[in-house]
Order: sequence, then C-alpha cells, then structure tokens
Amino acid sequence: MDITVESLETPALTKAQLSELLFEQIGLNKRESKDMVDAFFDLVSRSLVDGDDVKITGFGNFQIRTKSPRPGRNPRTGEAIPIAARRVVTFHASQKLKEQIQNGSVSGSLEV
Repeated sequence: MDITVESLETPALTKAQLSELLFEQIGLNKRESKDMVDAFFDLVSRSLVDGDDVKITGFGNFQIRTKSPRPGRNPRTGEAIPIAARRVVTFHASQKLKEQIQNGSVSGSLEV
C-alpha cells in the first residue's frame, strides 16, 4: 500500500496513520498497532528528555543541544529581554534520506 501526500487528509503523517499502516501491512491488530507506535514515540521522547541522542539508521539523528542564556529584544518595542538557557531538540537528516528527498523516491516496502 502506498500513501502519497495527496491522499492524506492533512499534510502531515499522523500516529493514527502509522498505526493503520502497521495494521494493514504487518497484520497486527489495531490495538497492538497503536500500542507499538505509542511505545516507539515514548521511547524516543524519554531518551531525548534523559539527554541521549536518538539515531535512526537511514533516517536521521535527533540530538539535544543546550543553548546558553543570551540577550534578546522585543521586535515590536525594541525592549531588551533576557532569553533563558534552554535545551532544544535538533534533527539532522541522514545522507540516505537527503538523497531520497532529492530523487523523489523511497526505497523499501513502506512508502509514506
């Protein structure tokens, strides 16, 4: 089953759509499919919160980056406002994903 962006109700791939793909492609029941997708995202989230990088071969890397405090300003008023230190998630696509995006094709059995 191929899913194209045009066939999606929204321009984003949702967890519900991922669950449906697992149900249709692999044969898991709907509850197992939903639980598997939720467990995957919970594991990724927990790893990032703990400060660990998440590397998905052939897709990319999610990394935690600590940003230092810095001075900022309100663009409307020009008033100086301090920006607090914070941790942010960055994503770097793998070379394989970048090539697939440039070529407009996906290799593998599940096309999204």
